[in-house]
Amino acid sequence: MLKHHTPDTIRKPFANYSHGIEIPANARLVFTSGQLAISVDDVIPQGTLAQANLCFDNIEKILRASNMQMSDIVRINAYVTAREHMAPYMAARDARFFSPPPASTLMIVGGFTREEFTVEIEAIAAKVD
Repeated sequence: MLKHHTPDTIRKPFANYSHGIEIPANARLVFTSGQLAISVDDVIPQGTLAQANLCFDNIEKILRASNMQMSDIVRINAYVTAREHMAPYMAARDARFFSPPPASTLMIVGGFTREEFTVEIEAIAAKVD
């Protein structure tokens, strides 16, 4: 069983995430590459919320291929290209993750391979079989 750690001895998280997650020795791990919002037919949605949702959809499909689901995610690393993209990204994240949430980092970066992209998301999942 995974253990979520948010000790009372440090500041509570700024948003919907856990400070740490303990993974037992017998867990399987899946690491996704950073997912950019591009569909199978090469369409890039407009807006960070739509892009973040597509990134999370792709992550969910990767996890399903490993017999896992979104609730198995223990860590998210997300990158946006400007501060105004933080809130839409966080709305997409918070719609998919409930209590206890995964550990999470959000960074503002200079850009991605194509300027249309505003968000990239990678995840680590763990499951005890």
